[in-house]
Amino acid sequence: MSANSFDARSTLQVGDESYEIFRLDKVEGSARLPYSLKVLLENLLRTEDGANITADHIRALGGWDSQAQPSQEIQFTPARVIMQDFTGVPCVVDLATMREAVKELGGDPAKINPLAPAELVIDHSVIADKFGTNDAFTQNVELEYGRNKERYQFLRWGQTAFDEFKVVPPGTGIVHQVNIEHLARTVMVRGGQAYPDTLVGTDSHTTMVNGLGVLGWGVGGIEAEAAMLGQPVSMLIPRVVGFKLTGELKPGTTATDLVLTITEMLRKHGVVGKFVEFYGEGVAATSLANRATIGNMSPEFGSTAAIFPIDDETLNYLRLTGRSDQQVALVEAYAKEQGLWLDPAAEPDFSEKLELDLSTVVPSIAGPKRPQDRIVLAEAATQFAQDVRNYVAEAEEDEAGKESFPASDAPAVSNGVPSKPTQVTAPDGSTYEIDHGAVTVAAITSCTNTSNPYVMVAAALVAKKAVEKGLTRKPWVKTTLAPGSKVVTDYFDKAGLTPYLDKVGFNLVGYGCTTCIGNSGPLPDEVSKAVNEADLAVTSVLSGNRNFEGRINPDVKMNYLASPPLVVAYAIAGSMKVNITTDALGTDQEGKPVFLKDIWPTEAEVNDVVANAIGEDMFNKSYQDVFAGDAQWQALPVPTGNTFEWDPESTYVRKPPYFEGLTMDPAPVEDIAGARVLAKLGDSVTTDHISPAGAIKADTPAGKYLTEHGVERRDFNSYGSRRGNHEVMIRGTFANIRLRNQIAPGTEGGFTRDFTQDGGPVSFIYDASQNYQAAGIPLVILAGKEYGSGSSRDWAAKGTALLGVKAVIAESYERIHRSNLIGMGVLPLQFPEGASALSLGLTGEETFDITGVTALNEGGIPETVKVKAGEVEFDAKVRIDTPGEADYYRNGGIMQYVLRSLIRK
Repeated sequence: MSANSFDARSTLQVGDESYEIFRLDKVEGSARLPYSLKVLLENLLRTEDGANITADHIRALGGWDSQAQPSQEIQFTPARVIMQDFTGVPCVVDLATMREAVKELGGDPAKINPLAPAELVIDHSVIADKFGTNDAFTQNVELEYGRNKERYQFLRWGQTAFDEFKVVPPGTGIVHQVNIEHLARTVMVRGGQAYPDTLVGTDSHTTMVNGLGVLGWGVGGIEAEAAMLGQPVSMLIPRVVGFKLTGELKPGTTATDLVLTITEMLRKHGVVGKFVEFYGEGVAATSLANRATIGNMSPEFGSTAAIFPIDDETLNYLRLTGRSDQQVALVEAYAKEQGLWLDPAAEPDFSEKLELDLSTVVPSIAGPKRPQDRIVLAEAATQFAQDVRNYVAEAEEDEAGKESFPASDAPAVSNGVPSKPTQVTAPDGSTYEIDHGAVTVAAITSCTNTSNPYVMVAAALVAKKAVEKGLTRKPWVKTTLAPGSKVVTDYFDKAGLTPYLDKVGFNLVGYGCTTCIGNSGPLPDEVSKAVNEADLAVTSVLSGNRNFEGRINPDVKMNYLASPPLVVAYAIAGSMKVNITTDALGTDQEGKPVFLKDIWPTEAEVNDVVANAIGEDMFNKSYQDVFAGDAQWQALPVPTGNTFEWDPESTYVRKPPYFEGLTMDPAPVEDIAGARVLAKLGDSVTTDHISPAGAIKADTPAGKYLTEHGVERRDFNSYGSRRGNHEVMIRGTFANIRLRNQIAPGTEGGFTRDFTQDGGPVSFIYDASQNYQAAGIPLVILAGKEYGSGSSRDWAAKGTALLGVKAVIAESYERIHRSNLIGMGVLPLQFPEGASALSLGLTGEETFDITGVTALNEGGIPETVKVKAGEVEFDAKVRIDTPGEADYYRNGGIMQYVLRSLIRK
């Protein structure tokens, strides 16, 4: 029950239903707040307990100074938690382990139970092994179940063992699309109360739901577990960036073009750790699908959230997707009563402001390795010619002055582009040539765009017009279609567009993330062989949001983000050397050149299909039994009992060591002495570089572990599918094929130098870590700017901790990863302003002593600690930013803190 210090408790009548609400207008200053802070304010009013959440916190938020730097800590209690299976399995593993730890300490295991609704969508496990055939989907699902049976049985156990925990089975859709189409409430109703739907999710793209007016963001799995167990999220009241939209998109531009433009603008402006909120007349002209696409990309431009207020467009979407009349009426009434309804003319108090005229957006792609690197589509071929030089051998540069011809019927390229034409023999005996820039993966994938019917229909219409002109994909292009929900294939079928997608090679491969998270599956053997033997810089084009190095496919060096219709067009063109806006994509049946403009649909054509092929009945049909699953899911045997029976032979799900030797009282925090550097890293090292992801290679520590445990190479599966096995995941931490550890120059991947051995030979990071830990030597990581940007992956922090790393010293951090490090008991430190490992002359070969950490035992947070590295000394800033984070660190991590708290209740 709320302390209700502001007498805010009231009643809202909607039709025949009455709801308890907490009125925002009872707090002085609330009317001028941005939408997002109003949602936080309601959260504090409703959860005020006089201890963690006090009247002073509420007054501080009501009196928010938009220009001040964040300093006031508040405790945010999300209404629910959402997970995907890669990050969700470890959450359930940890909950199961916590039950055993509670039992061992004499407590009641049933206390470990979600206290907030938690929903997990299995969407990250399907791999696009099969493609280009009518039975690709069926085959991929069979392979998925074969690989993941142990994990799925474990999740089915969790669904029965834990209250308030639901699982959306495989083959249903992508978590964020399922969230906006079905799970999101916009206004929650629980225990007779109505309040804004809020959430945290174990995937950074949780922010997609911001498009529906729902405040939520990605957190690490360990934070999500704490939220499930009733722990509020400790945060500083953020700065809020107002992003004003004016005008309307021009015909021929897509949501992808818009979001890549916004991503570039916000990355340049700097929004890490801030909320972004969209306002202005242009918001009303922005469809819900486009809002969701923008919200989805929040992690790519770095903000915590990117939210749109509620308006008629929100209500229309809720109706379309099958929400009840009462729910839609409640959302409207609540939003208007609480000042959460969009006023296009309003100018809330913002910390900073940007503005975009939608009519200035032009067709764009982004690449070859970061989503913020936008390229105007008309300049893409020219930009590729420059960028490819970073990916080819120097010897080829000498040959680059010669005019070269890429494969098939693509036009000749200009002088100066590196070229290495390589012959490929297909299984049917036919031959063709591929070169640098060949598009080897063209994937319509990821929640970013597959939730948006306008770009999906546009892609299908491009396919239709291409087929009618006699065009298809080039033979070296792996083409995949992985929609975010079954609704997409339903409207393709109803509009008669599925056969055209199939003829161009975009057959359904699964409902899941696939290529965007690295589950692109292998390239055809003959293509992979040619690429690797000739060391070609080939490319992928995907409609996702992530194109980091080494992420999409191990054979592919350069990755480009593009709208779904452009993905189809590039599959037909077959090369990034083609200027897709002016060069012919191929020839028609009469031998005439066909250009992009000849197969690009008009806005009216797209709108006509959307209006006539999509209806509420599709959503009702797709989601009526969303938790039931298919026959394969229902046939899985389900273990019983409130504690899990671990299989000692399992290579998928193992009991982790986090609570071994746990006592009720934590040991005092200690200084760090005699530490060695495990990795010295540069700028923009992402959690994709740190966290295990993608395929497991046989000659790596993880591959060797699986081989030793009797797993055949064909059954290795991916790191993501084995996130429930800490032994595999530790071995894959810092093992990304594109990681460059400066201690081991000339290497790429999971290598370091092992200074427990004479001369410090180059070694696998995992092997060196084991030697250091056996010798009792703590480890540190040195890093540059924006350390840990990328997906909110708990294993980037868990793996770091389990490798024996006690501290990270970086120039700056991404919010989620810094928080996750603390959650695993790793100390995040920051170099002095303007300083770096390079400027301080650190080589990574030094021995480190870090003193002053023990000041945390006195209850406060020291501003700095002293670091002595060889002959170098400096004061490092302590990046434990809130008292709540300090409590987690003192306890050895967030899970230990929560467990001790629950036992004491």
